[in-house]
Amino acid sequence: MQKMAEPLGLRDECGEGTSGAPALTGSCLADNRLNLDVYPDGCRRFLQLFKEQHGDVVQVEFLRLSSNDCLLDTALSSLPHLKHLKSLVLKGGHARDEFGSYQHGSLTSLPPDLGNLRCLTHLDLSFNRLSILPSCILHLPSLRVLLVSHNSLVTLPEDFGHLSKLTFFSAMKNQLRGLPQSIGELSMLQDLDLSENALELLPEEVGNLHNCTELDLSGNRLLSIPDSLANLKSLRRLHLHSNLLVTVPASLASLPNLSRLDLQNNCLRAIPAEIQALPFVYVRGNPLGETEPSPQADKSSTRRLKRLFLPSGEGSFTVTSEGCRVVLACGIRFYFPPGAASDPLRICFRSLTPDPQWVKLRHHDVLLSRVLELQPHGVQFQQEVQIWMPYISPQTPHQHEVVVRTFSGQSWSDLKTRVKRKRKSKKCVAHCCVLHFSWFLVVSRLVQNECKVPAEGTLLFSSVDPNIKVIFPPGVTEEPRSVKLQVLPVSAEEIQEITANAGCRASPLLYLSQDSTVDFLKPVRIQLPLPPGVTGLNLDQSRLHILHGDLEGQTWNDITSEVVLEFTHLYAVFEVTHFSWYWLWYTTKTYIGGLAKKVYERLRLYQVNFIALQRKRDPEQVLLQCVPKHKVDPVLKKLQDRYRGPEPSDMVEMFEGEQFFAAFERGISIDMDRPDCVDGRLSFIFYSHLKNMKEIYVTSPVDRKGQAVKGQVSFYRGAVPDGIPEDASRRRKGPDSLWLATLPIKLPQLKPRWDENPSPLNGFSFPPLNLGNAETGYLTQANLLSIARRVGADWQSIGLNLGLTYQQIERIGYNNREDLNKQILDMLFSWAQQNSEDPECVSKLITAMKESGRQDIADEIDAIIQLGRQKYSESIRRVGLEQESSTEDSAIAMT
Repeated sequence: MQKMAEPLGLRDECGEGTSGAPALTGSCLADNRLNLDVYPDGCRRFLQLFKEQHGDVVQVEFLRLSSNDCLLDTALSSLPHLKHLKSLVLKGGHARDEFGSYQHGSLTSLPPDLGNLRCLTHLDLSFNRLSILPSCILHLPSLRVLLVSHNSLVTLPEDFGHLSKLTFFSAMKNQLRGLPQSIGELSMLQDLDLSENALELLPEEVGNLHNCTELDLSGNRLLSIPDSLANLKSLRRLHLHSNLLVTVPASLASLPNLSRLDLQNNCLRAIPAEIQALPFVYVRGNPLGETEPSPQADKSSTRRLKRLFLPSGEGSFTVTSEGCRVVLACGIRFYFPPGAASDPLRICFRSLTPDPQWVKLRHHDVLLSRVLELQPHGVQFQQEVQIWMPYISPQTPHQHEVVVRTFSGQSWSDLKTRVKRKRKSKKCVAHCCVLHFSWFLVVSRLVQNECKVPAEGTLLFSSVDPNIKVIFPPGVTEEPRSVKLQVLPVSAEEIQEITANAGCRASPLLYLSQDSTVDFLKPVRIQLPLPPGVTGLNLDQSRLHILHGDLEGQTWNDITSEVVLEFTHLYAVFEVTHFSWYWLWYTTKTYIGGLAKKVYERLRLYQVNFIALQRKRDPEQVLLQCVPKHKVDPVLKKLQDRYRGPEPSDMVEMFEGEQFFAAFERGISIDMDRPDCVDGRLSFIFYSHLKNMKEIYVTSPVDRKGQAVKGQVSFYRGAVPDGIPEDASRRRKGPDSLWLATLPIKLPQLKPRWDENPSPLNGFSFPPLNLGNAETGYLTQANLLSIARRVGADWQSIGLNLGLTYQQIERIGYNNREDLNKQILDMLFSWAQQNSEDPECVSKLITAMKESGRQDIADEIDAIIQLGRQKYSESIRRVGLEQESSTEDSAIAMT
């Protein structure tokens, strides 16, 4: 929803003296505008101006003061004298607490005489502590724009409709539980924002807002909306997402100007056909078509379950016996039915990067998500908790299936999983039910068919290839046992490409396993289809081989002579007493075991390319990525507007979960203290469906003032993953066998530094600065100039994260509007001068860089500080040694 913009021209027109403080002259009142919220002592300045230049101040039409100012109450008493005032801004949020959050202002009320400001059309009281709307506001006859967002309002006055000229009203982020019926009297209202409140019901009179073009009711507790909303013929955008809606009136489809209807993240199980037909309706996050999660629960209570939406950065939530629904910022959802937890329980969660030393994938498994950890571990719920985990859709849906895998503390096991693909987006979600929490991830595995084998025998066949059957005769076992069957189809083209032999053919790979270590009492019959192109009519039995592989696929033995083979026109049938891998080959080759081992190994490998791209705006920002071969072109197309670099590397082959490293060479280096840096190289783990990408800041110890540096980045294999065939392990030993690829990196010639060439500064002069202290390390003026070189177009975001207000940012941008370098320097050094006495200023600067997405600058600052600490420690040690030496010399002299 588009929020009301600030009145145009509300810039600070105060001149500045030589000391940097604004001079309190008549120029402050240029164009009858007075912006004092950019100064920590703005109210003091206002009171001084009001006293010394009273005649000019009372003519002011636009006034901005910070409600974080300690003299606000005193300044408020003077405001009723400003009879010509048209716009008044008394916002908080100009200061931050120790956690970095914006502090609300101290405003809790307004003087009654403020209602006499008959010219006032714009009033902004956002980010304050208002619990009730000041009554004087209802007496402002010309008021058109009212903003009271981010306060503590619980209700609006019954006569709120007296503001008949109001065109814009924002009360987002309050605690409103209801609306007065008089709200329907706001006939001129065009934009109404009531998002993120506690509204459960809307009055029918809302339908009288005939001029309303945008209505935002998102983030409330609405179970339904009145049919009268269909009367809002001017409405263009209706935001109803993140409520508890179980139904919406079909009449909304008749609104003639509606261009956006957002119904996402509600409890809608069905949507009227008239609304579904609209091209601009958004319905993601609704349980459309789903049955009730708990059939035993009262439907009405289920619909009224508490719904929690956790923003990014939150790491916990509380579940009570009433149950709740929870949606995380990453898209993971939970349903806790009533009674799942008998007492209030704090649930902590985090998303972890998969570690192959811990996350053990089986052969032909594909990892589709990060690891979700839920705590407390092992807590038993009274009823099943439902989890929905988004994942990346695999490329082989026919022979693979998606499951949620969980870690019990000793081993991983697969949960019964239901998969759902969202209709309007391509995202997929895996759904499972659990009674306790631990670690969870989503994997794609070979389709698994299983059955319980009783003493009477049974039949098990593959759903991937129904021609593959396993027949258990009567008496095959004394006690029932579970058997699992998996099949990996292998095309004739794959066999021919790997073996380079057009005469080699093979059936699908069959894997059988059971939950008992005891062999079967009777032979089990296995039916496999003959290899492609082979039938009972043209079969040469001397070329047909049955291969048995061990559990890891390391060895493949030809057992043709050990079993009795029977043939039909399409199938081969044989009997076995123990389970493992079985493979039917048709070839003239003699050493079939080695050939099968080679093919099996290649089936587990992925063909990948490496890319190394440099950001166009900042070539020292380098993006490294390992990309599966079929994804290279789409990835490069997506990045080409922001990055440039060499062509991708030649194709190499890697296993799922394999470690590899990136090393910068020939005059290019990185920060060695990075947590993912091992012996000067960046560590990666390859997962075919996850992003194997890192963006880092590189430097060069070589002097680049004279010429560019032509370096390179090389990729090397890491530790050999578990389960890799012995032959593959042997091939990866030796000084050069670990090398994968090398790509060029060029760092351009450095331009003259700002501190060496003062001409671009055009008169900027900064006093000496030392941020921090000797023990923790200093940031000097030279350090800040070096940092400023790297900031670029991100300076506004960095400034806001440093605590500068929007008004300060606008003022810096306006005063230096033709020079980006000046904007950066003004922002950075203005902040530094204001915070030079703050012992935590350096850590705040590092945090601001991280929050602005500039980890590279944060790392550079941290490196400077670490070096400063090291030098300080060395100097202390040197002083200590000199004192000790002097004492010894004195003792010798005395003797």
